[in-house]
Amino acid sequence: MAIENLEHQAEIQKRRTFAIISHPDAGKTTLTEKFLLYGGAIRSAGSVKSRRSQKYAVSDWMEIEKQRGISVTSSVLQFNYNGCCINILDTPGHQDFSEDTYRTLVAADSAVMVIDAAKGVEEQTKKLFKVCKMRGIPIFTFINKMDAHGKDPFDLLEELENVLGIRSYPMDFPIGSGKDFKGVYNRRKMQIELFDDNNHGESIAQAIKGDPSDEKFSSLLGSSLHEKLLEDIELLDTAGDAFDLEQILAGELTPVFFGSALTNFGVEPFLEAFLEITTSPQPRQSNLGPINPTAPYFSGFIFKIQANMNPAHRDRIAFLRICSGKFEKGMLVNHIQKGKKVKLAQPQQFLAQDRVTVETAYAGDIIGLHDPGIFNIGDTLCSDAINLRYEGIPQFAPEHFMRVSTLNALKRKQFIKGITQLAEEGSVQVFKPHFSGTEELIIGVVGVLQFEVLEYRLKNEYGVDIKTQMLPYHFIRWIEMENFDYSSFKLTSDTLLAETEDGDPVLLCQYEWSIKQLAERNSQAIFRETHLKA
Repeated sequence: MAIENLEHQAEIQKRRTFAIISHPDAGKTTLTEKFLLYGGAIRSAGSVKSRRSQKYAVSDWMEIEKQRGISVTSSVLQFNYNGCCINILDTPGHQDFSEDTYRTLVAADSAVMVIDAAKGVEEQTKKLFKVCKMRGIPIFTFINKMDAHGKDPFDLLEELENVLGIRSYPMDFPIGSGKDFKGVYNRRKMQIELFDDNNHGESIAQAIKGDPSDEKFSSLLGSSLHEKLLEDIELLDTAGDAFDLEQILAGELTPVFFGSALTNFGVEPFLEAFLEITTSPQPRQSNLGPINPTAPYFSGFIFKIQANMNPAHRDRIAFLRICSGKFEKGMLVNHIQKGKKVKLAQPQQFLAQDRVTVETAYAGDIIGLHDPGIFNIGDTLCSDAINLRYEGIPQFAPEHFMRVSTLNALKRKQFIKGITQLAEEGSVQVFKPHFSGTEELIIGVVGVLQFEVLEYRLKNEYGVDIKTQMLPYHFIRWIEMENFDYSSFKLTSDTLLAETEDGDPVLLCQYEWSIKQLAERNSQAIFRETHLKA
């Protein structure tokens, strides 16, 4: 039964929820900030580079982020633009941060992939793209930094197909590049859009628009650049893939946009086209089948937990993706995994470190819930008396491992509390060596700098100093096997058996080729790259 109130349906139709992904330094945080600028959520753009004025990007709030000028945690930002209510999941792009980046994609309906025009498709982009493909979500590509010297636009389009294996359709095309980057040709509107950077990207860029055959553009661009543009338009129209909305929404064709987040060139054409193409929230899979966003009951799942967002209050926030219905402050819901009722009394939404109390929210929105320690990643909340469980959120394979113990045995309790909370947030994974007589733990992370974040947070938030030892392993597999027996499992010389906090067996390997050998020696075992917690 659909929601009878047409106002509720209209609110859900307005929602757009997407994640922004990229390799480090591709300009993702800058682009996020410019979306907020165009949506009127901020008045002028700051930069993570501007140290002298201590003016940081609005989506970076943790102290260590301000010191480094990079995004460590996933920010959740909401703003309105052209009649749509947009939820941005601004994920950490730095190669040395956690699987939080990957997991956040589970809460998004689509992804914006930011690529540096000079560097093309980079390593972290490949990993994030793989997760998007795994989920089958639409992927929109913004090729950034066209105002700097970069690769040929046609070469970049070819690279998307050769490296990522996805076909592309350029929604616009750059006019010039580097210091000669003037704007874009908007293929959707069949018009030139020349931009004026008279404010260094701090406010919305003004544009001169018109038909490419208009003689005024010959003088504005110069005859050489104008003629090249006309040739490029002809080439685009005769070669390459056709626009196919069905393939785009299935994640098989990526619409490509060119621009410069720093100067705002191309940001507005991207936003307008993105909102027209991408969809409002779609049904989500559960144990009861697909749940429609317009279902008559509220439901959602926890995809992220962040402790100590406000160090003064030692608080803990659980981030909830609303999947159906309408949320109202103070409502009583069923916590499915815990089997009890929970009152959602302090709901919040975020603009960086600024928090706003939420009175109502709808399917597609992301809200933060005060968590006294009752929520875990993957938990389902539902207002109806049904046993609804959304599909679990996988744990992704760590790539770096370290033995960790506390320097002060008297602080063992705080050490365990800190490690447990960070693991519940999903910023680290915790394993136990399969032998007795030690209090050391093995910590697994996606990127090595997460170890530094771990050490920083344990010291500053829990008052614990730690002793560490890097381990040589770079591959992990979760083992599925009936009647698993540690003593009879056949290992290679470069592997280590350990177990998860739940007691499930895992295998740590130095070399990927060892996994094939182990599969041959232990033919009854199945080795998984991701793990779905029970």
